Amino acid sequence: MVTRRSFITGFAAMPVLSYLSLDNVFAATPKNILVMALQLDIITSLDPHEAFESVGEEVTGNLYQQLVKPKLTAANEIEGDLALSWTASDDKKTFTFKMDPNAKFADGTPLTAEDAAFSLQRVVKLDKSPAYIINQFGYTKDNVEQFISAPDKQTLVIKTAEPASESFLLYCLSANVGSVVQKSACLANQKGDDLGNAWLKTNSAGSGAFKLRTWKVSETVILESNKNNPHAGKIERVIIRHIVDPSAQLLMLQKGDVDIARNLTTEQLRPLQNDKNFTLVSKGIAGTLMVSANVANPNLAKPQVWQAIKWALDYESIQKNIIPLTHKIHQSFLPEGFPAAVNTIMYKRDVTKAKALLAEAGFPNGFEVTLDHYSASPSADIAQAIQSNLGEIGIKVTLLAAESRQVLTKMRARQQQLALTQWGADYFDPNSNAEAFCSNPDNTTNAKSRTLAWRCSWQDKAISDLSTQALHESDPAIRIKLYEQLQTQHMENSPFMIMFQPTLTAACRHDISGVVLTVMSTSPYEKVVKA
Repeated sequence: MVTRRSFITGFAAMPVLSYLSLDNVFAATPKNILVMALQLDIITSLDPHEAFESVGEEVTGNLYQQLVKPKLTAANEIEGDLALSWTASDDKKTFTFKMDPNAKFADGTPLTAEDAAFSLQRVVKLDKSPAYIINQFGYTKDNVEQFISAPDKQTLVIKTAEPASESFLLYCLSANVGSVVQKSACLANQKGDDLGNAWLKTNSAGSGAFKLRTWKVSETVILESNKNNPHAGKIERVIIRHIVDPSAQLLMLQKGDVDIARNLTTEQLRPLQNDKNFTLVSKGIAGTLMVSANVANPNLAKPQVWQAIKWALDYESIQKNIIPLTHKIHQSFLPEGFPAAVNTIMYKRDVTKAKALLAEAGFPNGFEVTLDHYSASPSADIAQAIQSNLGEIGIKVTLLAAESRQVLTKMRARQQQLALTQWGADYFDPNSNAEAFCSNPDNTTNAKSRTLAWRCSWQDKAISDLSTQALHESDPAIRIKLYEQLQTQHMENSPFMIMFQPTLTAACRHDISGVVLTVMSTSPYEKVVKA
């Protein structure tokens, strides 16, 4: 088992038919159906090797299993999921996993090591956004079949190009991108050489506690219980309804139209706090809410501009007046709760300093810029506050509101100027965010690694080198200090204005229990019970 200390050693049968029609208002949800209100517009795909948004990953986390997974109660500890055991060679370049011989996919087909090998190879070959998590171990489309193999049905062998820390490898494999998909289903639905990607966007081929019935973009996700999973619970169906307005979510919760509301803001949470008819389940998550600047835009290319924006933002007012129950001020790329996280508040609103920095950058009269942001609350409210703050130093901001997936798609094409988005860590190691925020080895359009830094067209060799040094450091204490140093330099010298760390809250009706939210933004629906 991976412990908190070892991980830091571095890189070395279906109910009421009316519930199928979601256009009708309904109440008193059946005991074997769980209905949630949740903003779904961030989902771009339900292929686990492509999905890279928090809600999409939560859904796929209920559809698929990985070789290993973080403990629900302690994200820093890794336990087996599909793998019963694993060993590492003396040179730390070969890792052997023994698979659960009883594991089955949702259709009853046995799950074997061949499926696991195919899945990891598929990640590399598809080369979608989350592929860099696996590619860190030296894999390419040309060599991955030699590095990852299944000598028999229950044995998976993973080799790495260089010696790798067992704990670091396990953390990466526990990420959503490490999900095991059914090889035969993917290949049977393959179009061209897409390995079933187009099909798997809206279908499932996993062994998780649920299987996908349907996903309608920005409307619904419906899951059905997978009775071939030994952990399947009493909930037969999960219906997730896309409800954008938090006030509408609250009303539906109070009327009994939904069992759980997931996107309530402070305004809606306050009246529920002391109401015995509802339970609030909250968890601080490994996420950050930030403004980022695409430095390919000439107005956003200079460090003084980044600094000016950081000093212009009124973090305290936004937190106190808009998001007091859902976010706290946090300004480094490692969320509080991660080892090495720097929780220092480096920036507070200073309009005079911000104006001086803007003048130093050559913009004494400011400039015009666009800010892409999610249209739902609270992002829309925060964006308006940012617009006001920057306006006071001469930066005229035009707000561009869109569904979450549209904002993210635009960023992934590097077409944004400023963007207000949220980022969550993929695995419980500092490198998860350090890699995303600091590394951009190839800034060209066709780069293999498309990190957050790449999306912002930003490279800083000193910061990138320090990130690599911290990753490879074998001494735990030194590694901590390197990541602390890295965060400080990043706060001072990067185009990322990190503002807040979110707290997730699930508002539940009194007959709901077993709701679990985790620091890694996962939620196992099979644990939910309705009285």
